[in-house]
Order: sequence, then C-alpha cells, then structure tokens
Amino acid sequence: MIQFDTEVIDVIRRTHNVKSFRFKRTKEADFKAGQFFFVTIEVNGEERTKHFSFSSSPTESKYIEFTKKITGSDYSKALDMIKVGDWARIKMPKGSFTFDGEYERIAFLSGGIGITPIRSICRYVIDRKIGTDMVLLYGNRSEEDIVFKADFDRMQDEYPGLKVVHVLCEEPLNCQAKKGFINKDIIEDAVMDYEKRQFYVCGPPKMVEAMNGILKDQLSLTEDTIITENFTGY
Repeated sequence: MIQFDTEVIDVIRRTHNVKSFRFKRTKEADFKAGQFFFVTIEVNGEERTKHFSFSSSPTESKYIEFTKKITGSDYSKALDMIKVGDWARIKMPKGSFTFDGEYERIAFLSGGIGITPIRSICRYVIDRKIGTDMVLLYGNRSEEDIVFKADFDRMQDEYPGLKVVHVLCEEPLNCQAKKGFINKDIIEDAVMDYEKRQFYVCGPPKMVEAMNGILKDQLSLTEDTIITENFTGY
C-alpha cells in the first residue's frame, strides 16, 4: 500500500443525500476496479480515518473518488462541509471485491450506496474494452435514491454489453423499473443465463445475506460463483 497527502478537487451531489468526493491522484496511486482505500480528514480539529470503496475507475487517471450517503455521524458531517482545496490523506489500495477481466459474463446485485465499487468495475470494463457481458440489478427505495443513474444510462448507451435493471420499493415515476425487492423471479427474468455468470453482491449486510440465500438456496449456485462486499455505513 502507499500513503500520500492530497487535496479535494471536486464535490459532486449525486442524490438528495449522497455526494461524491474527488481527490487529486498521484502517478503511484494504482488500484484495481472495485477496491477500497482509507481517507483521513479533520473532524472537529482531529484527524479521523474511514475506508471507502473507489467509485472511480483506475482508468480515470486524474482523480480518486469515493461516494457516500451523508448521515448524522461526526465524520459524515465533516465530509458534508468539505470543500475544494481541503486537505486529506489517502492510504491505498485494499480489498478483493475486484474485476480485471477474469470472467466473460458477470452479474451484479446491489443496493443503495453499495453501487460504488460496481460503478468502478463497469467503467473500467468499458474503458479497457474488455468485452465482458454485464447485468446489474440495482435496488433502491425510490427513484430519487438511485445513485449514478445518469452515469449508468450513458454507459448502457455506450456499451451494449451492459444491462441495468432498477428495482424500487416505491412505484417508479420517470424510469423503467421493477417494483419490490430483488428476488428469485427478478433475477431469473433479468439474468436468464445466471448459472453461467460470476455474481458480485454488494450492499447493506442484511441485503447481502438475503441475496446470498437466494443465489445459493433458491438458484443452487455454488460459493465460488459469488463474491460479496458488505457496506455497514457510518
């Protein structure tokens, strides 16, 4: 791992309660799509460190980005106030929720802010012209909670090998989506060749546990075809 001081170069609002934070990237800051890193910022006059998945791709060479839901924690409040030019320290990379072209067909099951490493992987596949066939099932409460919606819309237009299916608890207003929760029927309908794919599951622990149960118990997939990442949030 490497460690370096850097600064904020952009803050982007993604939804009503989610922001992306971009930091200046050094030439030595290499990582794999889907990994995470440690970020130290000042919180109430003290240095505090948390870890976040890259929402940027290794191919986006000018910056490192993570994306977070803004909550009531002291760290989150400090992030919400951070501005361009502010200091940060980054230690990276870490994590095995990665993709570097190992599989011809993959499927993602994600919920909420768990979309961040998946966005990193999808952008990487497209930029590197790897050719992987990808299906994403992305669950959220409502349409306004969909993080990176415009980004994934553009990626689908750019890359025919990416299919995105939104699954919403509330009735969708302006986008095509399935209503309810990701379940066996939705997976079978959206990923008809599911038994031939490597699955990446990322989201809140209860969601990851539920998806694991569906894949293993209801769809009879084996442990080695499922890669998981839990987002506990803070």
